[in-house]
Amino acid sequence: DIYLPLGLSSQRSSFLIWDGADGRPVTPLISWQDNRGASSCDALRTQETIIRQLTGLRLTPYYFAPKLRTLLLDNPEWRTRLEKRDWLTGTLDTYLIWRLSNGQHHVTDASMAARTLLMDLTHQKWSDELCTLFGIPQQILPEILPTTGINLQLDKRLVLQASAGDQSAALFASIGSDGREALVNLGTGGFVIRYLDNTLHPADGYLHTLVYQDANLQGHLAIEGTLNSIAAALAPYPFNECRPEDLGASDILCLAEPSGIGAPYFRTDIGLRFSQPQMDLPPRLVAFLLMEAIIFRVARILEDFQHLSGLERIYLSGGLSASACLQQGIAQCAPCAVHCLKQRETSLYGAALLAAGLPAGSHRESIRIIPQSGVKSLLNKYNLWKEWLDTLLRN
Repeated sequence: DIYLPLGLSSQRSSFLIWDGADGRPVTPLISWQDNRGASSCDALRTQETIIRQLTGLRLTPYYFAPKLRTLLLDNPEWRTRLEKRDWLTGTLDTYLIWRLSNGQHHVTDASMAARTLLMDLTHQKWSDELCTLFGIPQQILPEILPTTGINLQLDKRLVLQASAGDQSAALFASIGSDGREALVNLGTGGFVIRYLDNTLHPADGYLHTLVYQDANLQGHLAIEGTLNSIAAALAPYPFNECRPEDLGASDILCLAEPSGIGAPYFRTDIGLRFSQPQMDLPPRLVAFLLMEAIIFRVARILEDFQHLSGLERIYLSGGLSASACLQQGIAQCAPCAVHCLKQRETSLYGAALLAAGLPAGSHRESIRIIPQSGVKSLLNKYNLWKEWLDTLLRN
């Protein structure tokens, strides 16, 4: 029989519980936006340092472990069903693979496991200490497989060769793994990511993530800065009317993250903010200020990354990266050359590259963004913005 190779890409933190006999979901798919793990995070706040040291992540309700802890505390009988394997649990990839293999394989890949708050990032396996802290029996968790070179036969004449989290797959498709490039992915939120040389000591506050584990069980790590809810901030305003030549024209400063400023700061008390009252500002001006705020946050993260180890190229992706205003603003403020990727569906593209055994960043196409002359005012404003942000963070 001829088996077709399959590469799978899944949202990293959505999970469910299902019946092991017939596959019927016990819970709906519980998304990363579900906040029911907040009480678990509050209860474990004194353990936050050890959790971060082991996982490279912050203790937030975003992840699988806090939400599952809450579900098991609220439904003690569920723990028994899971321990007896009557019910199964896992992230979306685990459920899909289980269904595609007719219930033969209860597995996940290392990149997905690394985003649960239950995997030791250094040893790349489930952590006894973390499972104990969250009160989650380790035996109910899926087996961790490498991201690529899986070679797992499924139904429908498919063979699973690679499975990865969506952001990991997008990063793999977009930049090389030599550490000289960074990806700026601008969509609903923003991610600024570069591969991490294990000899580096990242700046405090940034996330560590396992991009993928290869067939030789070698893990490839990245450092990640985040911008929260930027699309939601822009949505009420005519941001598509923003022109690059208008950047830096106003002396008003802005932060564009309504749900709180993300990594490396993680300050929920500092969200959408202007240096002057905004009530009487024209919507078009507000749009420009929000775009500048995104540009400046991206540039600040890239500066930190440059201080860790020299960057040579930056690649833009995601729906918002099509904005000429964002392209030009980032090119003006970034510490090195900026390119915009042409490829679409980068997560699926990355999964295909992983399944085919091709190297990171291969077969990409991009356009170099050439900074326009005569926009010194934007760089001047960026320096003022950094001083303003540092003052906010000290308060």
